[in-house]
Amino acid sequence: MTRVLVTGATGYIGGRLVPELLAAGYDVRVLARNPQRLDMRPWRPRIDVVEGDAADPAVLTKALDCVDVAYYLIHSMGAGRRFEERDRRTALAFGAACRESGVGRIVYLGGLHPDGEELSPHLGSRREVGEILLASGVPTTVLQAAVIIGSGSASFEMLRYLTERLPVMVTPRWLDTRIQPIAVRDVLHYLVGSARMPAEVNRGFDIGGPDVLTYRAMMQRYAAVAGLRPRRIRTVPLLTPSLSSHWVGLVTPVPSGIARPLVDSLVHEVVSKDHDIDQYVQPRPSGGIGFDRAVELALKKVQDLDVSTSWASASTPGAPSDPLPSDPDWSGGSLYLDERDCVVDASPERLWKVIEGIGGRRGWYSWRLGWWTRGLLDRIVGGPGLRRGRLHPDTLSVGDPLDWWRVETLERGRLLRLRAEMRLPGEAWLELRAGTDEHGRTLFRQRALFHPRGLPGELYWAAIRPFHDVVFGGMQRNIAHAAERAEETR
Repeated sequence: MTRVLVTGATGYIGGRLVPELLAAGYDVRVLARNPQRLDMRPWRPRIDVVEGDAADPAVLTKALDCVDVAYYLIHSMGAGRRFEERDRRTALAFGAACRESGVGRIVYLGGLHPDGEELSPHLGSRREVGEILLASGVPTTVLQAAVIIGSGSASFEMLRYLTERLPVMVTPRWLDTRIQPIAVRDVLHYLVGSARMPAEVNRGFDIGGPDVLTYRAMMQRYAAVAGLRPRRIRTVPLLTPSLSSHWVGLVTPVPSGIARPLVDSLVHEVVSKDHDIDQYVQPRPSGGIGFDRAVELALKKVQDLDVSTSWASASTPGAPSDPLPSDPDWSGGSLYLDERDCVVDASPERLWKVIEGIGGRRGWYSWRLGWWTRGLLDRIVGGPGLRRGRLHPDTLSVGDPLDWWRVETLERGRLLRLRAEMRLPGEAWLELRAGTDEHGRTLFRQRALFHPRGLPGELYWAAIRPFHDVVFGGMQRNIAHAAERAEETR
């Protein structure tokens, strides 16, 4: 059985590629920095997991042992000013480790780009990573795709929300640039098929769907498929990619830090120059899934609450990743706490159901205007704000995005720990616990924790501390009341 290694399995494409590889009969190993984020995936028991960073040579040696094909699906999407250096360093380490371990093939998913044009930093970095892997001495397949259409993809969410929320819009000129979108199912088909390419193949391939459209046409066709009226669109020359990304960040759930590389790629005409990958991978019927059909499939997944992975599955660029400090013995500096306990006249199970359903459309059981205002401010400075919502309305898993939080720890029925990914001068967590006290009564314990970063962090905590009773006190009281009402009406 052929063994494959998948990096980026907690991301949008990687999380969908793993079950496709298993279905095709491959023995799958995954390299993940946070393996617990895979625990709730239905395919988790069928794979081998190595914990660590893809830039660590020792970790790579372990992960690549006896591996035949290695999938490189790591992207520093909007990850700070030094993302190009980080992409370069990680790709060099990965290519060298694959060569030393005797890997038979590397498969990389990059971005479709024009030749002979000055590329944006993000698109240029994608090209450079592909060139590094091609020069690694290991036969490499570089797949180059433009806009990927599928439920939960950042490109699809950007298109969806722009079209649905703005029946009339003034837009930048890149809406008239030609694009060749591709359905996520076709991307997965080419990724799986690339594992069996002949050893002499070491090159890039353009992949795209059967339709070539402008972004304007994509919006109009999305509106038609979704049953909306035609959109009224006017283009102006004043909106630069930078301004456009902030505009997208305010209108859609995609924050500007992720919108920027997407917009940068749309400034260029991204149309396949050839399609000779069909010589090595079984061709898709009719050249692949058309744009309208791809939108239909994506919308059905959204409506059926069957979105298996999302662009938000990957960590927010720049978000901290260190674990919660062990308090009170932690010696890493100040750790401020807001702790509240209350007895709830409902069963622990009923309380937990309310806790696990928090956020998204249900909100945070607290001062709505305050949460909305803080979310808007976070969006303005490039954070996720409150628009990411949640993947499923009732259940959570470790690693799930939850508005501006991410699920860090989940002990179902007992503990939900969320880590903030909003823009903060420090690190923050929110813990919600359901249990019983010494008298057998249901006890709801709530903790907000903040580790300030320097003087700005200290001033931030001092500024928000007077509002805690409104925000966190109100949250605890309202969650308790919701559980009690549910108990009464069961």
